Amino acid sequence: MLLVLIKTIEIMKKTSICLAACICFWNCESMAQTDNSFPVQVKIEHGIIEGNYDTRTGIQKYFGIPFAKPPVGALRWRAPQPPENWEGVKVTKKFGPRPMQTDVFGDMISRSDGVSEDCLYLNVWTPAKRYTKDLPVLVYFYGGGFVAGDASEPRYDGESMAKKGIVVVTVNYRLNIFGFFSHPELSAEAPYKSSGNYGLLDQHAGLQWVHNNVAAFGGNPEKVTIAGESAGSISVSVQMASPLSRDLIAGAIGESGAGINPTLPPVPIKEAEKIGLEFSRQTGYPHISEMRALSARDIYEIYNESKLFGFPMVIDGYFLPESLPEIFNAGKQAQVPLLLGWNSAEVGGMAFMQGQPYTEENYVTRVKQAYPEKYDEVLKLYPQGTEEDIEKSATALASDRFIVYSTWKWFDLHRQNSDHPVFRYLYSKLRPPQVDLNPSTGSDGGRSGNGAGQLPIGAPHACEIEYCMGNLPLIDAYDWTAEDFKVSEVMQNYFANFIMTGDPNGKDRPQWPSAKANDPAPPVMIIDVESRANKAENDARYELLDKIFGNTR
Repeated sequence: MLLVLIKTIEIMKKTSICLAACICFWNCESMAQTDNSFPVQVKIEHGIIEGNYDTRTGIQKYFGIPFAKPPVGALRWRAPQPPENWEGVKVTKKFGPRPMQTDVFGDMISRSDGVSEDCLYLNVWTPAKRYTKDLPVLVYFYGGGFVAGDASEPRYDGESMAKKGIVVVTVNYRLNIFGFFSHPELSAEAPYKSSGNYGLLDQHAGLQWVHNNVAAFGGNPEKVTIAGESAGSISVSVQMASPLSRDLIAGAIGESGAGINPTLPPVPIKEAEKIGLEFSRQTGYPHISEMRALSARDIYEIYNESKLFGFPMVIDGYFLPESLPEIFNAGKQAQVPLLLGWNSAEVGGMAFMQGQPYTEENYVTRVKQAYPEKYDEVLKLYPQGTEEDIEKSATALASDRFIVYSTWKWFDLHRQNSDHPVFRYLYSKLRPPQVDLNPSTGSDGGRSGNGAGQLPIGAPHACEIEYCMGNLPLIDAYDWTAEDFKVSEVMQNYFANFIMTGDPNGKDRPQWPSAKANDPAPPVMIIDVESRANKAENDARYELLDKIFGNTR
């Protein structure tokens, strides 16, 4: 019996060793199969960088490339400065730090190397081979209300778009107090005698870097399309308007947002300086020398304690000499093709109802409060009725007030003051359920904002990003279906074709007509499971808001 037991133990030992060896082999084999890259080097303006060449996709990736000096110490609250040249090879295989920010939005997933004031890095994906040149270029600016965001987010990943034959660049820019703080002393010390807009100047520096360096990645510096969503879309609108950037742009894409009242419009420099001076006095550091001497942690905590939602963009006489309506009406914007649009339910109706139930009495009362002199006109265009009717009207009104109207105004300004084509979309694909069934993910949780368990009545803010960039596989929060991938393929191809040709139209897609000046019902492409072009149905709403917000021609 003892002999049998000893032999059994010996067999078990041998089996365990073999099993361990197999597991080790399988693990090594698995690791080897996921590492499909070899190092590649490119010489750019300030030195040599080393990225990775993915043999599976054919895409070269360079992450964390410095495009400006770190904006720290004496360079805090100054326009970005060109980076120093470096010796040897700079390894650019991981994303740089994201800008200073708190965890504001639940739908942001970062792949960055921490959080830092030292954040001015960009990322490049390119399909170029040895002798490739003159590829179209996409420069994408992230959203986040100018208080949060990160160029490393998976939904902005450039690999899928690069497979279409496009060089893709995502750019970090400073945020909140670090990127938009104005102060009289800052204006006095600046060579252009103004302050603020540092985040926008970072974007401009990124565009200038692209112009100077993208040929090294096979790109054409004269064929750069800028794009962005929310604050990124607002950024596109102001980069189009800026005399510094407008000549660096060949096309523009805006997804929900423009820097036009009431959506984070720029304010006069004196107003911005007053806001900044009052802030610095209240914190006990009235002079810029004192604030610059503080650590990043101190600035971060002082800003967060203030409960401010950022600082405004500025009409500074340098980056932005006038408001956007003034610049566009004078035809001084970048004269390029423009593709833009918004989502069918940017925010839920409860954002307008302020938590009150969808009853006719509550809705009418709320409209009268918001528009005491125009409530009759508002109710005609956003009518009451059943609870379902009121939900739809409240959602439309909340969305229009938040970001739709400003985007429409940008659309209208450019089509009236440019000979280049303008293409408008309405993104309407309902997002599928979340994998974890947690409605906290996303700007509106994919819901209408009316309480747990209620179905969405439209596509919420920011939900189209992963569709148009072809990045559904990188976002695991939702239970994607074949319909989602179909919509993504259509939308991405529209965007890719626009980047390549200035026209979204191509084979195997519904025809997307451009909008003409003075057309009372300009076309809009409905992007959904079955995409189609319709005549505009709701522009009367935006024309009324145009009068209310004081942006009429």
